Amino acid sequence: MHDRLANLLGATALNVADLVAEAHRKAADLGDSASAALLTVDEFPGLAVTTLGRYIGLSQPAAARMVDGLVQRGLVERRAGTGRAVAVHLTAEGEREAARILESRKGVLQPIVASLDPSERVALEALLEKVLHAVYDRTERAGRVPDDALGDLLCRLCDRAACLREGAACPVTQAGSLAATGGGGHG
Repeated sequence: MHDRLANLLGATALNVADLVAEAHRKAADLGDSASAALLTVDEFPGLAVTTLGRYIGLSQPAAARMVDGLVQRGLVERRAGTGRAVAVHLTAEGEREAARILESRKGVLQPIVASLDPSERVALEALLEKVLHAVYDRTERAGRVPDDALGDLLCRLCDRAACLREGAACPVTQAGSLAATGGGGHG
């Protein structure tokens, strides 16, 4: 019944993701996980390696190897954290890389959004919020990621500040709140 719509959504999502990933690689010469790590540490400085891994969907050993690579490139540094934990912080070069990643993302997405007229943009924003609620409810990663990190995982390559401008609420955070209170089930 909705085969064409689902197909259009799938093609759009896949190709937009490919364009954004290509832009990230060109901007920072990093893979998706490393780009996500930089953006996450930029937003949440001092995360432990294990927590960072949860936020971007990597196991602790994979996260440690990725952080090793980022340290070697001079993008992050390890510092003493709470207890035995090691905190990850961006270096000045890491901050510049994170900014380049967000700019490259915006460079891909802004022209796509600009192809819509203002009323279409308002409608699409509302629809995408609803779709993100449904994605949150249906993600298979939910069983592998603690509830408090699922929203961060889904938003791992987002410009979080853009979502919160002008008093807006993050739709993924809203979906998490609804799921926690039993009000999920969108879509």
